[in-house]
Amino acid sequence: MKGLYLVTPDWDDTQKMLDVTEAGLRGGAAIVQYRHKTASPELRREQASQLQALCRRYGRPFIINDFVELALSLDADGIHVGGTDAAVAQVRAAVGPSKIVGSSCYGSMQLARDAYAAGASYVAFGGFYPSRVKKYEVSTPPEIVAQAKKEIPLPNVVIGGMTQQNSLPLVQHGADMVAAISSVYMADDPEAAARGFAQLFTA
Repeated sequence: MKGLYLVTPDWDDTQKMLDVTEAGLRGGAAIVQYRHKTASPELRREQASQLQALCRRYGRPFIINDFVELALSLDADGIHVGGTDAAVAQVRAAVGPSKIVGSSCYGSMQLARDAYAAGASYVAFGGFYPSRVKKYEVSTPPEIVAQAKKEIPLPNVVIGGMTQQNSLPLVQHGADMVAAISSVYMADDPEAAARGFAQLFTA
């Protein structure tokens, strides 16, 4: 798990979501998370199944945010849970040992330690910068990335207002993946934007 971690925006236009996601995959996105908090159950299943088929064509893991039953029914590659979603231990028990389970740890090393102990596959920290998409306190210190690398033997993801420029120091601190939403989905050239993020990990 290394590189650009692409997270979808709350778009109801399925074709637009697929087209921009495919551009991101062409640009080198390493993993895709489907996140649409306001979709109807029918739209969510339709979008998730089509995104999963797209990711399989590109040989990239497909993760579903929060909706464990949907992830299980589609046999998605994994699930990502936040602080108010199902507990990591419950999700791990539900999906079994082979699936990816990610956990949002915000700015907390203790949440990251707990997630590791409960069977998470990776931990996500943030927000680090103001985000156009997600609303949270921008309070995560960059030093947490280096601390996590020392303490927790899991890949870590950084999220929150990520651009190629402001994510570089976090990659230098040891971030394994940079999660991006608007910096790719709202870019004039999503493929080039994704490639720019991917190149942070090849320098």
